Amino acid sequence: MIKRTIHIGSPCTLRRREQQMVVQYPKDLDLPEKTVPIEDIGVVLLDHERVVVTQLLLAALLENNVAVITCNEQHMPTGMLLNLDGHTVQTEIFRHQIAASEPLRKNLWMQTVQAKLRNQAAMLEQIGIPGDALREHAKQVRSGDPDNLEARGAAHYWRFLFPAHLKFTRHRHGEPPNNLLNYGYAILRAVVARSLVGSGLLPTLGIHHRNKYNAYCLADDIMEPYRPFVDELVLKLVVQERVNAEILDTAIKGQLLKVPTLDVMIDGQRSPLLVAVQRTTASLAQSFQGGQRKLLHPEWH
Repeated sequence: MIKRTIHIGSPCTLRRREQQMVVQYPKDLDLPEKTVPIEDIGVVLLDHERVVVTQLLLAALLENNVAVITCNEQHMPTGMLLNLDGHTVQTEIFRHQIAASEPLRKNLWMQTVQAKLRNQAAMLEQIGIPGDALREHAKQVRSGDPDNLEARGAAHYWRFLFPAHLKFTRHRHGEPPNNLLNYGYAILRAVVARSLVGSGLLPTLGIHHRNKYNAYCLADDIMEPYRPFVDELVLKLVVQERVNAEILDTAIKGQLLKVPTLDVMIDGQRSPLLVAVQRTTASLAQSFQGGQRKLLHPEWH
């Protein structure tokens, strides 16, 4: 079953009643109480300054491996809570992950970059832009990507993804629709981090990213081949539906919250993104434990 992504964007109190998350609104809003089975939830976004969450509910959410995301005053995700005990043999998997050799980590990063470049190429081809340059980059990636083909491919990709009249430049703090991309990537990052924990892995210890201030280096590594699926969703909103990207309103957020349910292909099978991510992180755990050294990555649908 596909886990739900729940957005809490109004003043309310969140409680646990038996195995349900209960949403209780203030009397002045005159809204009925809502309940959601905790076992159905994958991600919860807390996106209002007047949201109150009980400790009993938080404990139940984390016990069920729900990623709880907090947002700032600009309604952008800024923090995440994850379960510390996500797998029955977690200690053993931790040990293998920490002991992973440098050649193995470099090989896994090579596979990740290749998959990202192929998906970026397919995304461009879908909108009528040749993807040959990115496909050639993918073929040339070496262990550890010492030639930085991931960054070179990204520069090419962002030059052509959005229509020229938008004069788009990809930057985290750049002009819209960067805000839409940031929001979608935050949802994706939470999905990946949640799956890493569920596979018994440390989201902090990356195979490539090593920023000492980043608690989710491995999540940032593993999400790379999935980014083009978010890009496709944002491109559709901006170009086809012509939303006002200046304002990240409830309707736009509702579309971006569909990221976990996006259709992808993995290992020859069509799958929701959330399920595909689980297969990717499981294959990563197996690689660290000395099994297969081939990661399962998403392919373009």
